Amino acid sequence: MAIDRQALGFGDSARAVYAADPWNSRGRLYPESLSPTRSDFQRDRDRIVHTTAFRRLKHKTQVFIAQDGDHYRTRLTHTIEVAQVARALARALRLDEDLAEGVALVHDFGHTPFGHTGEDALHAVLEPYGGFDHNAQSLRIVTKLERRYAEFDGLNLTWESLEGLVKHNGPLIGPNGEGTRGPVPQPILDYCALHDLELATHASLEAQVAAIADDIAYNTHDIDDGLRSGYLNFEILEEVPFLAGLMREVRDRYPNLEDSRFTHEIMRRQITRMVEDVISVAQANLRDLKPDSADAVRHAGKTIAGFSDEMQATDKAIKKLLFSRIYRHPEIMRIRAGAARIVTDLYQAFMDRPREMQSHYWYGQIESMPEQVKARHVADYLAGMTDTYAIAAHRRLFDDTPDLR
Repeated sequence: MAIDRQALGFGDSARAVYAADPWNSRGRLYPESLSPTRSDFQRDRDRIVHTTAFRRLKHKTQVFIAQDGDHYRTRLTHTIEVAQVARALARALRLDEDLAEGVALVHDFGHTPFGHTGEDALHAVLEPYGGFDHNAQSLRIVTKLERRYAEFDGLNLTWESLEGLVKHNGPLIGPNGEGTRGPVPQPILDYCALHDLELATHASLEAQVAAIADDIAYNTHDIDDGLRSGYLNFEILEEVPFLAGLMREVRDRYPNLEDSRFTHEIMRRQITRMVEDVISVAQANLRDLKPDSADAVRHAGKTIAGFSDEMQATDKAIKKLLFSRIYRHPEIMRIRAGAARIVTDLYQAFMDRPREMQSHYWYGQIESMPEQVKARHVADYLAGMTDTYAIAAHRRLFDDTPDLR
């Protein structure tokens, strides 16, 4: 018996003309037949969720090392929060929610153990070979390193999902062919030679809402974790006028509220104001630009989904607060130094003795590879590690492992 796609909601007319069309994708590198029950973007999202890389996010640092406590965000919980905000924005703007969610779920796949500390350490040792970029590593994971399917490496995601992964923060190539944020990482260039992701254009609006959802989520939840850890307190938050206003609002309405509920009331208001700001800005840009297709969004020459000038100033003030009070706090810097040493030590050990990379699928041939190729495979192995696995590997190979508490 044939499946009625209209009954499954596939004929939904609520999607805007500028949204990505899940039934008219630009396709996959390796062609596949359509599913009778799921759109291509639904299938992408589902493939992302079922990966090893997604599961590993559970034990990768967001800000606080996992050993600090069970209630702090990890890369996984952060990713889920980003996906929730992205989906809310997509629904409000009449976009394809599955594509927005998929881009949000995959955006941090390439992060190393120990957060940006691990990335910085890995970039430093790989600098002679092109460095390390977590966004490029995400692309390597979903196009090469995940090995789940009989007919291809990676996940064989649609062009739109890969475009969103690579370009959610904007074009990578400027009008004169220059890199917009430095040289374009080689793994991205290598993939684009096979499957052009059009690096000089903006991404879909679905990818844009995933990008701004990332900012909203970590701005809010890093404050929450900072309060929980004691690196922040309510008095410190008064330094940002936007946060001070939210606190006055909550105190006026709930004068005797306990601290935990008070914190939550601030956070939920912060997310709501930021989400509403993005929706307002995007709607105004859409009215001005009148894009009649997803491609018109890509060629608009500007980001459509972003903060207003006022909220951009607030965003900068919050980031400045987080950097000075948490990310650069002396105790955090001490822990970061130890984490960087773990990553650096492991890299050198695996370069010197590749067979120490247990269960790595390049085990049998890596010793005869050119140094640059070997370095990239060592980076793949290291970047895939969780915090706990990296610590255990260091303890196995070295007598003195830094204390990250």
